[in-house]
Amino acid sequence: MRKPVFVFTLALLSIAVGVAAGGERRRFEVTVTNLTRGQQFTPILVASHKEGVKLFTLGSPASPELEILAEEGNTGPLKFLLAGMPEVKDVTDSGGLLDPGQSVTVTVETGGGFDHVSVAAMLIPTNDGFFALNGVEGPKGNGSLLLFSPAYDAGTEANDELCASIPGPFFVECGGPGGGGDVGGGEGYVHVHRGIHGIGDFVASERDWRNPVAMITIQREN
Repeated sequence: MRKPVFVFTLALLSIAVGVAAGGERRRFEVTVTNLTRGQQFTPILVASHKEGVKLFTLGSPASPELEILAEEGNTGPLKFLLAGMPEVKDVTDSGGLLDPGQSVTVTVETGGGFDHVSVAAMLIPTNDGFFALNGVEGPKGNGSLLLFSPAYDAGTEANDELCASIPGPFFVECGGPGGGGDVGGGEGYVHVHRGIHGIGDFVASERDWRNPVAMITIQREN
């Protein structure tokens, strides 16, 4: 009778070790709320990573990958760049547009030293406007963190506010989808966005905003 008891004890020990190992797997649930009156957010990129990873530096030129996100709403190149970095644990995106007043939750894995979060998405209709969290330390334990983001300007394209220059599925002012023409002539560095002023096709009273533009809640869970 002693051998079966010994085997049973080993089985319980193996299960306990497995549970302990599984307990190391944690997640950040990142919920983004669109606070604007007339701007949509393109698919929202979310990454978990170590301290020191940054999407941009204010006052410095945007990377080519951030430029594509800010001008086209395309998260692919920036996701690919981050996924190839050993300092990054997980990167994904929300997969769709986020309308004014709406929220979406995106989940990424965390654990160990991968305890920082970055978030970014384009605002449409803008030429190269985006919001972001730029390497923020996430909450400890099972805590949560509430943060707000202003709109940033990638500085890679002049803000002509024209339908032909701004991508999107449908804009009232355009009578249909926007374009994607590369205007060029930007300021050359990332800065806080000055908003929509009605100098082109888009109506400032409908499309402009007062910062912040996004509310972000980060919840850490086992």
